[in-house]
Amino acid sequence: MGKLQFADRLQRVSSSRTQQVTAAVDRLRREGADIIDLGAGEPDAPTPDHIKAAAVTALDQDFTRYTVGAGIVGLRDAIATHYETRYGVRYARDQIVVTSGGKQGLFNVSMALFGPGDEVVTHVPGWPSISEQVKLAGATPVFARTHAEEGFELRAEPLLDAVTPRTRGIIINSPGNPTGALISEDELRRLADGIRGRDIWLVVDLCYEQLIYDPNPHNLPGVLAECLAQQAVLIGSASKSYAMTGWRCGWLVAEPGVAAACNAVQSHSTSHAASITQRAAEAALRGPQDCLDTMRAEYRDRRDALAGWMADDGRFRVVRPAGAFYLFPDVTDVLDEEVLRTSSDLALALLTEAHVAVTPGEAFDAPGYLRLSYTVPMVQLEDAWRRILAYLG
Repeated sequence: MGKLQFADRLQRVSSSRTQQVTAAVDRLRREGADIIDLGAGEPDAPTPDHIKAAAVTALDQDFTRYTVGAGIVGLRDAIATHYETRYGVRYARDQIVVTSGGKQGLFNVSMALFGPGDEVVTHVPGWPSISEQVKLAGATPVFARTHAEEGFELRAEPLLDAVTPRTRGIIINSPGNPTGALISEDELRRLADGIRGRDIWLVVDLCYEQLIYDPNPHNLPGVLAECLAQQAVLIGSASKSYAMTGWRCGWLVAEPGVAAACNAVQSHSTSHAASITQRAAEAALRGPQDCLDTMRAEYRDRRDALAGWMADDGRFRVVRPAGAFYLFPDVTDVLDEEVLRTSSDLALALLTEAHVAVTPGEAFDAPGYLRLSYTVPMVQLEDAWRRILAYLG
């Protein structure tokens, strides 16, 4: 028998570089290494107690069977209330589909809306799963680059300039991973105006929406409801805001036909998000929100401290992010022609020699950069910085 073959689609995609960092950290820790992990894209805070209590209650009540594919009514109503309270936008239940994390929401959208021959515009540096999911759908990602000298801000013009007759969608992430940059309400309005009435979907990933540190108008759902309601899809998540990454709960919001199509995709993959997780996420959205304020304040302090240390050193050129929980410094001044030729080389050296895990910019189509997640306690962040400086000399 000849060699068995994989599906052709796997030749179009690559595995997650961020997951590779996580796997490397796990392996080294099992070998006994003291690793400080600045590569993880998840909060270090524990899931708040009232959310965990809701999960325990769900277990005690044997709420462990299948649910409706689109999600339990209580959670979909809580999601609708979240958008109405925070943004003044009303959504009906049939516009909301609960997913196993924001990532599955984006995947469902790509599978439902894009296919062979289509082009989908997104921005770089950017989260690599967006473009890889587009490839899995058989479509072709097209990239619009943002720039450090502009704070990596997302602007409508480069995205619209990338549109061709084959463009079927535009996907943006605000605040963005890895840069923490935003698209302003005015720029989103210009983007919406540029594609209104055309056969182009606009997908907006708001997974970090509640981790914006400074006063920045960011009512993107309100802009889309006003300008592009029939062509827009919103992606949300409980993962970052409520320290629920492992629970796997996100959602998508769109006009009913799109929501139904995405639910059809989901019905043949995961069926629905875990029943217990759905109850926990409902408690997260309906319960006390002071945990968000505490987390946001702590991350702001860490952001400012790490950015300040980098500025004092001078070899790390960094843009202070508006949101999320990453710094994305330009490290080309640290590189050389012998050992540290690329930011991937630097990231590997920091992991193996300094025992500090970071993610190389190559993972985000941005060679010469590193992504450092400041989701560790301040004392560990200080220790990590000392280790980095000690290695670099």
